[in-house]
Amino acid sequence: MAAEGKRRVLVVDDDPELQNLVKILLDRVSIDTIPALNVAEAVQILRGKPLPDLVLLDLMLPDISGLELLRQMRAKEAFDHLPVVILSAMADPKEIREGLEMGADRYLTKPYIAHNLIKTVQEVIRTGRRQK
Repeated sequence: MAAEGKRRVLVVDDDPELQNLVKILLDRVSIDTIPALNVAEAVQILRGKPLPDLVLLDLMLPDISGLELLRQMRAKEAFDHLPVVILSAMADPKEIREGLEMGADRYLTKPYIAHNLIKTVQEVIRTGRRQK
């Protein structure tokens, strides 16, 4: 996690317009965003230091699924304390349950209400990973 200063959120989504909207919303509450348009970009960012404070993860990505990235992250101890919020258009209860069971801390569906996104990001950054 970032030591001091602004909090940082890695936004993994292949939609540049959504990336920009999330940036605008989180800028309002002094949270920086780090864009990744695919899993390969996200992995490069996650190999660096410091880690972001949170990952906002879409499930439908062009290279591999967001669930596969989540599975890979949860398999590595280095990411044990890194919270992940899924932000996806996939709203079927089975998909939501699967995402949470694989280690996501929250699941928000698109389209989302701006206030709910901001509130969820702030809350998860403040409280950290959900303990099972």
